Amino acid sequence: MSFDGFFTHAIVHELNQQLATGRVAKVSQPYPAELIITIRAHRHNYPLLLSANPTYPRIQVTTIPYQNPAVPTNFTMTMRKYLEGAIVNQIEQVDNDRIIKLTFDTRDELGDSQQLVLVSEIMARHSNISLVNKKTGKIIDSIKHVGSDQNRVRLLLPGATFVMPPKQDKVNPYLPNQVYSNLARQYHEVPSLAKALQQRYQGLGRDSAQELASELLASDNLPTAYQQFINSFNDPDPVLIKPTDGKTQFAAFPPRNASPDELQHFATVSELLDAFYANKAQEDRSKELAGQVLKVIKNELKKDRRKVKKLNQQLADAASADQYRVCGEILTTYLSKLKPGMTEITLPNFYDENKPLAIKLSPELSPSRNAQKYFTKYNKLKTSVAYVNEQLKLANDEITYFENIENQIKLANPADIQEIRLELQEQGYIKKKKKGKKQRKIQVSKPEEFHASDGTLILVGKNNMQNDRLSFKIANKNEIWLHVKDIPGSHVVIRSTAPSEDTILEAAELAAYYSKGRDSDNVPVDYLPVKRLHKPNGGKPGFVTFTGQKTLYVTPHKLGD
Repeated sequence: MSFDGFFTHAIVHELNQQLATGRVAKVSQPYPAELIITIRAHRHNYPLLLSANPTYPRIQVTTIPYQNPAVPTNFTMTMRKYLEGAIVNQIEQVDNDRIIKLTFDTRDELGDSQQLVLVSEIMARHSNISLVNKKTGKIIDSIKHVGSDQNRVRLLLPGATFVMPPKQDKVNPYLPNQVYSNLARQYHEVPSLAKALQQRYQGLGRDSAQELASELLASDNLPTAYQQFINSFNDPDPVLIKPTDGKTQFAAFPPRNASPDELQHFATVSELLDAFYANKAQEDRSKELAGQVLKVIKNELKKDRRKVKKLNQQLADAASADQYRVCGEILTTYLSKLKPGMTEITLPNFYDENKPLAIKLSPELSPSRNAQKYFTKYNKLKTSVAYVNEQLKLANDEITYFENIENQIKLANPADIQEIRLELQEQGYIKKKKKGKKQRKIQVSKPEEFHASDGTLILVGKNNMQNDRLSFKIANKNEIWLHVKDIPGSHVVIRSTAPSEDTILEAAELAAYYSKGRDSDNVPVDYLPVKRLHKPNGGKPGFVTFTGQKTLYVTPHKLGD
């Protein structure tokens, strides 16, 4: 079942029971298009998530942990100013549409009572969250600003009059005197009846329409079947549907044709949504937060690869430096044969008598200056080799560094992305905020924990800051450290000084999984005691050197999968 009007009805009914008369304790905006309002109700804190994410828009109580950005956005500060301390008066759905209005009772700067309405529009890429003064109808702020160049009908900007989205020419299915019986008599197959119901009624997603059509066609009492269907959203039995041959879906109640073995039941609709969106939303949030980071990385990689190509060409030119020396020596020997204004001359080659040498000349230079030009070119190329090799190593090391971060982002959660961003700021690749604004220091999160089959703890660094902390702060010197051989990957530590062969194998599989080689079948992984690691002076985060390692070949695998 999609997040349609009926499912919205179910979540609104649940939220009203949980949150009505509650007080706003805290407002946060951990992600660009998502707002979390912590409401204290019935002696319990409920983090209410309102998401205007174009891929996963929704409203629910969430228990998934989140991390706020170091500096709150202007929208966050506005929401805190107007909503913190406010009382939840009512949560209502607009008709049977995916629009939810949360009404708050609060007081203005003068202490006079006022009502504010937070409007959540759950409409894919048009999703938005707007705070509106109920008395004036003016928008205080929206999480996404929409100007006249984007939408001529609706302005969603501070100070503009709030206008509801245009209504569809459909009927609210909760109103009396419906015509479902006529439709059921006209259409005798589920697909055709479901389509007709969708065209007639508001808020019917495809899955809901098919379920209602099945109920009507299977019943001898159409009014009862219809009423039971729409009333079921007031008392839902939330389920995840996990078919063996299809993708996981969610529903407010078990579908008619679903097998009990395919169903996972939940106590509340919000718990169902947490279970369904946990991984999907985290991946999407990570991609959203990683947007600028990835842009910086791609630009730096582009520059470095172009630099490597140029440096390799310089090395190739230096390899033929002797040719310039030979030309200079031959010109010096036959200097008397050179005439002013010549552009080329062919002279005997005393290094190879069978091959006379054609030498290009600059007509504006004297004969001796032409010879000196070749010696200068030769000396310049020979002396440049050491510098070019040094620059080539630096450029290749930087490419490896950025490829490693690219790999980390693929498996990162939002907290990891913030640490990667902080790392790039510290390295000077991303500009820091102005010093005038005080920034909260980001604490490096803990490495991810896994347990081997025998219970041994295995730690995995998910970014370079975690890698450094794991290898040089957390791990003991005699514990075992692992890393994929010669490709970007995470630092892995077995919290044991004498792990079994099976544990080393499982840790190596983890190291391969958290690396650029995760899609390969046979990945080499080095392992050694932590005490053999060394951090070079000036080395970039996550970079280490080591000796005395052993290597084994494994297939990437994440423990618990």
